[in-house]
Amino acid sequence: MIVDCAVYEDGRRLAGDLAIEDAYEAIRGNGAFAWIGLLNPTVPEFESAQREFGLHELAVEDAVNAHQRPKLEAYGESLFAVLKTARLAEGDDVVKFGEILVFVGERFIITVRHGQTSLHEVRLQTEQRPDLLRAGPGAVLYAVVDRVVDDYVPVIAGLDQAIRHLEGDVFSASRSNPAERIYNLKREVLELHDAVTPLLDPLDDLARGRHDLVHPDVRPYFRDVHDHLLRVVDQVEGFRDLLTSVLTANLTQASVRQNEDVRRISAWAAIVAVPTAIAGIYGMNFDHLPGSGSRLGFTLILAVIAAACIGLYMNFRRRGWL
Repeated sequence: MIVDCAVYEDGRRLAGDLAIEDAYEAIRGNGAFAWIGLLNPTVPEFESAQREFGLHELAVEDAVNAHQRPKLEAYGESLFAVLKTARLAEGDDVVKFGEILVFVGERFIITVRHGQTSLHEVRLQTEQRPDLLRAGPGAVLYAVVDRVVDDYVPVIAGLDQAIRHLEGDVFSASRSNPAERIYNLKREVLELHDAVTPLLDPLDDLARGRHDLVHPDVRPYFRDVHDHLLRVVDQVEGFRDLLTSVLTANLTQASVRQNEDVRRISAWAAIVAVPTAIAGIYGMNFDHLPGSGSRLGFTLILAVIAAACIGLYMNFRRRGWL
């Protein structure tokens, strides 16, 4: 599905809507380039773009099928970038991932979206920066990457809050075991790590000017995004280590609670054993047992049982077993 197709010249968008077939002719002007936006395109929908702009068939296959790792590859005189988008599901700790695949040439940039991340605001904001658009398609690539990295920030904040809640649950007096939540959250963090970390090297290459398609004026902007991404990666790696520690602490707490339960059961069993033992002895029908056959003796035996049980209870209570 073609979302938008526009031509920019001297930093300004030319009036009128264009078809992909007309965009190639329109960019013949000095300094003009086309920005084409596609959403979940099929192979037939992509054929016109591939034909007009000479896109490599392997890159086109990746763009249509998606599910690629973040990367930046050069195909002849064009670049192909894969970006992973992320957002936190409403009211949940599940991270939803999408993809933006970008083709960059000297006179064109094609963005292919898979998922719910919108680039409409990116286009509108970029069109307010004619000074940036004069730098060509590389400036648009920066704007797209900048939005993707900025969208990681609320995901990081949401995961941080979820981990703090988990820490509170682990060290609370609650008897529930949050092990499953810890495992699920750790899986989300690992998936986020796989989405953001591979993007570091491509951004470093763009910032260092290793690709001529990126105008020198845009390289400082890529350095800024690279710094932001470094902070995101550091936080994600910190979450991964922290969740490992939380899981270990939870297992330790579970072991401690289990030991406390065993001690408590053992203490009550010891208390119950006293009257059981005495009653068992007096139930053997032996003659001349102390107190047998006497109302006073029966009362004394009950008193001994009560005193022994109370004494054991106080002793276990003082030791923290009850």
